[in-house]
Amino acid sequence: MNDDQKETNHSTKSEIEQTKEATKLNQQTSKKKSTNVMSVKVYSPFRIYFDGLAFSISAENRVGPFDILPGHHNFMTLINACTILIRSDQGDQKILISGGLMHVKADKVIVFLDV
Repeated sequence: MNDDQKETNHSTKSEIEQTKEATKLNQQTSKKKSTNVMSVKVYSPFRIYFDGLAFSISAENRVGPFDILPGHHNFMTLINACTILIRSDQGDQKILISGGLMHVKADKVIVFLDV
């Protein structure tokens, strides 16, 4: 093997190691960004029904029942009279509502009631 071949072989190994390190770093960053919880706040003008982290929230609009999970796209809807179900590490919480407005953006869910 001549000197040029050794240098090419060495640079190829270095490039492979750099690619592996970059891939590992990207995977670690992706894990940090993806969470399994989202911030949820459900409130009316005079009362806060829920304010904390949750795994999911279920409600009903004019199309039918739906669920919001972490990572959901931006979303806004009017909510029909129904029972909102919030699943969190504190257990399931059910809130009977007569209607409201839900706004979802960047793993943050806000539900306005009695508006």
